[in-house]
Amino acid sequence: MNKAIVLLSAIAVGLSGLSGCANMTETQKTTGTGAAIGAAAGAIIGVATAGGNKGKSAATGAAIGAAVGAGGGYLWSKHMEEQKVAMEQATQGTGVSVSQTADNQLKLDIPSDVSFDTNRYEIKSNLRPILDRFATTLNQNPVTTVSIIGHTDSTGTDAINNPLSVNRAASTRDYLVARGVAASRIAIDGRGSREPIADNNSAEGRAKNRRVEIFVAEPAR
Repeated sequence: MNKAIVLLSAIAVGLSGLSGCANMTETQKTTGTGAAIGAAAGAIIGVATAGGNKGKSAATGAAIGAAVGAGGGYLWSKHMEEQKVAMEQATQGTGVSVSQTADNQLKLDIPSDVSFDTNRYEIKSNLRPILDRFATTLNQNPVTTVSIIGHTDSTGTDAINNPLSVNRAASTRDYLVARGVAASRIAIDGRGSREPIADNNSAEGRAKNRRVEIFVAEPAR
């Protein structure tokens, strides 16, 4: 375990060094950070699963983790940052949340008062300008992929909520496709009421749980 601790300490130093490299591009920093984080995870897994030689397992796990961290995942490129800024401007004051996820995806969290009426999956009029701008940014960065996930609150049964959440995701996809985004880039899913982000025992909590989440990712190449 001591060797793993030393290895993780070295990785932490490496991360610090990466953050201080002014001449590195954002993509280089992202890839380097991914490698270091992957190495840390690999080291921990190596120690946890080792039978005898824990030091060797930690080093092996770190090497594998570094390869995965550097070669897999998503890039936060200049195009992704530009798309984030554009969507922040387009959604200002609407209640839609725009963020960068830990794995470098762009996330739009669209609450029910912006997106759909209760028990309906037709897109509301105040969501359309947001999706129009979103479609434009997607068409400007065609290498990205899109995942749309619909959610409901716990009111009603799964027999109602599950297809409703899928239909909301599908309506969002169809709107984007109608504005030139290739359907092959878009995956949809519905989670029903299975993934609440607030307490379903209050009206405010249920409103937060009725939402559509959109994720945009630029795969590492």
